[in-house]
Amino acid sequence: MRTTMTLALLLTAFPATAMAQEREEGSEETRSTERGVDIAPYIEAAQVVTAELQPGDDVVTYSRVAAGVDAGFGGRYSSGSVSLRYERRFGWSDDVSDADTISGIARTSLAVAGPDLTFEAGALASRTRLDGNGGTSIGGFGADDDFTTQIYSVYAGPAVRTQIGQAEVTGAYRLGYTRAESLDVPQVTADGDTIDTFDESVTHNAGARIGLAPDTVLPVGVGVGAGWNRQDVSNLDQRIDDVYVRADVTVPVSPNVALVGGVGYENVEVSSRDALRDANDDPVIGPDGRFVTDTSAPREIAYETDGLIWDVGVMWRPSRRTSLSAGVGRRYGSMTYYGNLSYQPNANSSLGVSVYDNINSFGGQLVGTLDELGTDFQAFRNPVTGDLGGCVIGVEGNNCALARLGSLRSGVFRSRGVSIGYGGQQGRWSYSIGAGYDRRTFIAGENTILAATDGIADETFWLASGVGHQLDRNSDLSFGASGSLFESGVADAGYTYGYSINAAYNRSFIEGLTGTAAVGLDGITRENLPDFQGASALVGLRYTF
Repeated sequence: MRTTMTLALLLTAFPATAMAQEREEGSEETRSTERGVDIAPYIEAAQVVTAELQPGDDVVTYSRVAAGVDAGFGGRYSSGSVSLRYERRFGWSDDVSDADTISGIARTSLAVAGPDLTFEAGALASRTRLDGNGGTSIGGFGADDDFTTQIYSVYAGPAVRTQIGQAEVTGAYRLGYTRAESLDVPQVTADGDTIDTFDESVTHNAGARIGLAPDTVLPVGVGVGAGWNRQDVSNLDQRIDDVYVRADVTVPVSPNVALVGGVGYENVEVSSRDALRDANDDPVIGPDGRFVTDTSAPREIAYETDGLIWDVGVMWRPSRRTSLSAGVGRRYGSMTYYGNLSYQPNANSSLGVSVYDNINSFGGQLVGTLDELGTDFQAFRNPVTGDLGGCVIGVEGNNCALARLGSLRSGVFRSRGVSIGYGGQQGRWSYSIGAGYDRRTFIAGENTILAATDGIADETFWLASGVGHQLDRNSDLSFGASGSLFESGVADAGYTYGYSINAAYNRSFIEGLTGTAAVGLDGITRENLPDFQGASALVGLRYTF
């Protein structure tokens, strides 16, 4: 009975696929882990030298000071982690300008009324480097130039799970906001076309479901649910509005295998306005390098579908530490495929694989990425630049999801892909490794300035890792590496391959005072633009209060 009741929870209301339920059940276990409260504020000073290897040979030196805090807490039903850092850089010559940087990542789940009502939240602040074909890389590869910008994202909302008689009721709501600061100069492709970079967006995700487990009232499990996905992108007033209702059934075929299926109705609409035009009918570009929206123009429907949706699949759950879901169906007017594997061989490591298909924007994708993170992690930062890497180190959630930022284009897209992540701790080692593929097919109105991007597909292959090793009670080593291959669907835009490799040695001298020596190699290889490569070295001191 216990196994079949667990199987009945497969289809949940938020998001509208089976995979989210697996994350919720897994996080429920980790929330019950007592780990107390740990707060570690610090100040830091360092000296950095950077040698440009390509295309030039400049060598520059700068100093930096920073203040930050790394914190985490865990109770029976509440947990969270945060890493926040402010840094000021002082250049030693005109070649390096002074700069301020704020970076941070946070994720928490707070019990409002025991395990049945929680408040979920997450936030990110990071530098991002935009290339000429629209591709991005988190952390900016250590550069402060015309191609580097700052992104911010935050979300919050409640989640509820309760029993009404023999029926289980689940529901959730997420409100998210994402913003990218304007670049110093407008970005254009190799052909001179303007890239409309993402500005800001507000996302709403809501869902609810009521269901009966197998062998309660019926030998099979049944449920009814509904959901809503609304995203408003400021660029050209773009909008995603997706509403669905569905019924589902769970059929146990053995103590740990169940067949699942569902059918329902969905209405999806993607729309926008055109850019403001000048006397020559050319689009007006604002001081931030983005198209100016013609608010008086009628809303243009870029994509619209409504009608029957369905899916069928299988769930295998041989133990509380292993679960597999896979399915196929029809949604967004075409076939869709999805799946999720979660394997936790022990309390200190986990493997996750996710296959996804959704309609999204850059802001919505980033909010979803934060929601995928676990609540118990350590931020992995580039020891030379201080920037966040593509991974955090933890044993729950998709801890390398930040590596798949993809394109910073403002357009709405259909995203299909797969991500794989493995993380954990073993003895004196801690690690997170992730890889994946993301394909974004853009959706734009026929009579708008973005019409040329309609149907083009940007593809990103990414790999990220972070490893730490405790040498003894006073010293440790850390290694980080990330790489991404971005290929734009725009003709002649070409590909971009970005990579970052770093290593650091940390030594504790007295209580609270730590010295660091680090080296790093960052680079970008481009098909239609000059390559960039730089090597850096750092020595510094940190005092942790």
